[in-house]
Amino acid sequence: MNDAHDWYFDFISPFAYLQWRRLRRDHPELRLRPKPVLFAGLLSHWGQLGPAEIPGKREHTYRIVLWQARQAGIPLRFPPAHPFNPLPALRLCLAAGADDRAVNTIFRHLWEDGHAGDSVDALADVAAELGIENAAEAVAREEVKRQLAVNGAEAVALGIYGVPTLAIGGRLFWGNDATDMALDYLDDPVAFDDHEMRRIESLPEAIQRRRPKA
Repeated sequence: MNDAHDWYFDFISPFAYLQWRRLRRDHPELRLRPKPVLFAGLLSHWGQLGPAEIPGKREHTYRIVLWQARQAGIPLRFPPAHPFNPLPALRLCLAAGADDRAVNTIFRHLWEDGHAGDSVDALADVAAELGIENAAEAVAREEVKRQLAVNGAEAVALGIYGVPTLAIGGRLFWGNDATDMALDYLDDPVAFDDHEMRRIESLPEAIQRRRPKA
């Protein structure tokens, strides 16, 4: 576990919060390179809806989030509204260096303390804690916007469609519920390279559902 691994995430995702907290608590030796991405951009590219955009699935997803948090012993309080605009938080994270401290501080504000994070004003205290005096100026910098776009393009090029996603050894592990799978892969990559694992990579489709016309 000495190598650093790319971790693609969006602060809008409570599952990203849960995975981050669990990995940092239970596997501090695991080195991650946080890669903030705009989840909505991934959804648009692949033509998908987010779970919070589908009636019924939204409430079900929120209940799963709370259940997973309680099972894992991770504090969680939903922000005032969800989904929310995550761009200010994503850009603030990048302006602060996108390191562990920045990710921890913003996640704590949003998902542990349950505060809003959909504007620069809502994140003013977080910015100050991260040593950023002028948050509005920091998140408006072109290099910050450009880096977020680069991260998103990189994620799409890798085939990433959701957050959180761990990129390990050329393989992608999507979702908080894939955390154990990712850890197992780190312990024994060969176990993921047997005949059946290889077969499913090119498994043919017997039928395709008709896509609605755009």
